[in-house]
Amino acid sequence: MNKNQRTTTNIKLNNTNIEILKNNFPQCFDKNGDFQIEKFQNELKDNEINFSKESYGIDWLGKSYSRLLASDEATTLLKEDKEFNQKPENINSENLLIKGDNLEVLKHLVGAYYEKIKMIYIDPPYNTGTDGFVYNDDRKFTVNQLKELAGIDEDKAKRILEFIQSNSNSHSAWLTFMYPRLYIAKQLLKDDGVIFISIDDNEVAQLRLIMDEIFGEENFIALAPRKTGAGSAATRSDSELRKLNDFVFIYQKVKLEFQQKIMGEKSFPYKDEIGIYYLAQFQASGSDAKRSDRPNMYYPIYVTDNDQLSTIPTLLYKKIITPEKVKGEDGRWLWRPEKFEKDKHLLHYENGKISRKIYFNEINDNTIYQVEKAWFENYSNASGTKYLNLLFSPLKDVFSNPKPIDLIIHLIKLLKNSIEEEDIILDFFAGSGTTGDAVMQLNKEDGGNRKFILVQLPEEIDKVKNKVAYDFVKNELGVETPTIFEITKERLIRAAKRLKEDGYKGDLGFKIFETMPIWEDYNFEADELNKELNLFDDEKLTADDINALLTTWKTYDGVSLTKNLEEIDLGGYLSYYGNGKLYLMSEGFNTDNLKFMLEKIDNDKNFNPTSIIVFGYKFESKNLREIAENIKAYSNKKNIDIDFITRY
Repeated sequence: MNKNQRTTTNIKLNNTNIEILKNNFPQCFDKNGDFQIEKFQNELKDNEINFSKESYGIDWLGKSYSRLLASDEATTLLKEDKEFNQKPENINSENLLIKGDNLEVLKHLVGAYYEKIKMIYIDPPYNTGTDGFVYNDDRKFTVNQLKELAGIDEDKAKRILEFIQSNSNSHSAWLTFMYPRLYIAKQLLKDDGVIFISIDDNEVAQLRLIMDEIFGEENFIALAPRKTGAGSAATRSDSELRKLNDFVFIYQKVKLEFQQKIMGEKSFPYKDEIGIYYLAQFQASGSDAKRSDRPNMYYPIYVTDNDQLSTIPTLLYKKIITPEKVKGEDGRWLWRPEKFEKDKHLLHYENGKISRKIYFNEINDNTIYQVEKAWFENYSNASGTKYLNLLFSPLKDVFSNPKPIDLIIHLIKLLKNSIEEEDIILDFFAGSGTTGDAVMQLNKEDGGNRKFILVQLPEEIDKVKNKVAYDFVKNELGVETPTIFEITKERLIRAAKRLKEDGYKGDLGFKIFETMPIWEDYNFEADELNKELNLFDDEKLTADDINALLTTWKTYDGVSLTKNLEEIDLGGYLSYYGNGKLYLMSEGFNTDNLKFMLEKIDNDKNFNPTSIIVFGYKFESKNLREIAENIKAYSNKKNIDIDFITRY
């Protein structure tokens, strides 16, 4: 199949709601694929669902605009920091630190991380009036564009545009800022995922309402107060109460009953006296899956005549099982020997292979353990500051009010199976980097294999208000324009160094990516490229530009940012391959290269592209037609499906 795509300028959140409706109510769509609301309402009426025009919720000036932002296309590309990422400690890491506007980054992440995040923790602006929050938006809509895109009248469009350009810090401004970010964040969570949000009483009421709207009131778990400190009476009159706490909102993505309807028992094909379950591997995988990474997780397992498992060699046994090799070295198990002996009834042995039983109730029932107290008493702001000062010693106060690392560790521990799963934990308001630090520390503590994704805006450090941080970043780190992102990066480096000195051999690296603007004048709309219509000068693109485009496209196509594409030589033409996608990004692809590619598909069992994607600016129309026709003929002859996609 031959397709033209404008993916570079159309990166945005997929509307999965439409797909759900098509799957469950196909009769409510016409032959053109348009949704028929009247038919849908009749379907619901038949099931005695009562319609009411009145409902409980929240509305504000800018809500329609915030919904538009959630679905509007990204205006950036993703660029890799190759020099940093190629360092020995980072080259195989599965952790990420991304520099940029978190709304843009979240849109980029949807392709590769849709429903793959187990936990989100964020510490967004509290909007106290003194924390510097103002709403900024660089999208430039005209009144008519906003009218059409948001489906509102001209007067409201004018008022919204005036509002978003006013640098407001009102409740409406904060809600407009938060809504699209939370909306996309939900799409990234697994069905058994959980989100934790720190907030104080300035926006706690507003946050509760939009979380109920986005996640559903039924998925609310707790609003847990956190003791922030002793409080300060110095700045308050005797008649005022001292504030001693902020809050942590906890929501899960999907309740158990609804999940069961979605997943059914097909995903859990086995059953025993405990419940239904599926089987997962017991040997570790990932960047720290070798014996040398976790020596105490390599041990022989003895199988008795009646297929019982044990780590004790004195039993009569018929077989010894050790972890398989990983890159030529001994592998390791997921559990320590003591946990194995305690929980081996949760393992399955068959045909010489050991697997873990993952039970439906175990991974879905309430998602998190019962909290002893919905009150976080021992995680004060002072402890967060003390820890960071120690990490940056002899410097003090390089970052104001960092969250205490013990709080994040405690929240992670609330997750079921947090030790066993290779969970991804996302924080898109990274600040000083507490979440990444906590993930590494907890992995060391319990042998887990969690990964983190942190996102931080390159917000400039105020030279006067935070002279210590400004001077440190400028003079010691050598960064011309000091930003908070550099503090985040440096904290992770220092935290990793301390853990390494303590003997920890797990994943202590991270890869860096950043957003960059799409190139000026890059908005070519023709279906085919010819010299007369070539309005964009692709000759000005550097190798770094092409790499940024490739990084953006591979992420859009579902390849994680930490996974490198394989370079494939097609008879002298360099292509890139991963996840069934073959990318042709440069000029010079000729008939000989095409022949070589098809022969390689024939002869190389590890080379099976299901899509061939070309950068249209680097190919003339006749070349594109030739490639498309040959691939179509080859696909028909071999009775396989290969999509040929041209992107601009």
